[in-house]
Amino acid sequence: MIGAVLGDIIGSPYEFDFNNIKTKDFPLFSERSEFTDDTVMTLAVAEGLMNGYGDPERSKKEIVRSMQRLGAMYPDAGYGGRFSGWLLSNDPKPYNSFGNGSAMRVSSAAWLYNMLEDVEMYAALSAEVTHNHPEGIKGAQATAAAVFMARSGNTKEEIKAYIEEVYGYDLSRKCDEIRPSYHHVESCQETVPEAIAAFLEGADFEDVIRTAVSLGGDSDTLAAIAGSIAEGFYGVPQKLKRAAVSMLDEELIGIYRRFEAAIADEAAQAEEKANCRL
Repeated sequence: MIGAVLGDIIGSPYEFDFNNIKTKDFPLFSERSEFTDDTVMTLAVAEGLMNGYGDPERSKKEIVRSMQRLGAMYPDAGYGGRFSGWLLSNDPKPYNSFGNGSAMRVSSAAWLYNMLEDVEMYAALSAEVTHNHPEGIKGAQATAAAVFMARSGNTKEEIKAYIEEVYGYDLSRKCDEIRPSYHHVESCQETVPEAIAAFLEGADFEDVIRTAVSLGGDSDTLAAIAGSIAEGFYGVPQKLKRAAVSMLDEELIGIYRRFEAAIADEAAQAEEKANCRL
């Protein structure tokens, strides 16, 4: 999940067409680097999934609760118009969105659950609370599936083949083909495939982030999605992880630390079960 946070922070100075930088040669951090709504909602979904762990209906309620709670705490994080209204609603309902927000916030599902079908199910319900359009759900599921497969030891070729076959995204384009005409767009359809392409071409975690940002467009969200997958595949250098955490406040760090502990506990339980079977 910290890969998504890093992608958001590193991509934040280059968001929107007038800020885009169509090269991988740029400073990772500057005075303009900051976390945005992508980080806030990534942590909100993580908190909701932890609070509702193992119970789909409770998880949906907890995700809504956490998203609205953190939305109120960080009202100027950069939310879209309809989502801002949803955050303030006394009766929040999904609004048929296919925006890329469902994909940028989903990565925790791929770490909290250890079976692909569970990951895809919880990814779908994390999207459905707002982004209940089929493309919004698809974007979240494809992203979570890619993260899960990356952390589970699948090759890039296997990840690419699965996403193309199951979710129908065209992953044949190289980033050099995408970059010249790519522009700011906020749909899953025109963000998730491009983010996965950046992951497929990147040589390591940092290179994936640089490649994603270099495409242009909605740079923070693009890099958040690519970074979440790259974390599963490469891990995150400790130096970058510390840099990301240093930019969060106490509230957000608390959720992140709780998430880390939950993942460590899950891994320990899985190892214990495996040892018992030997």
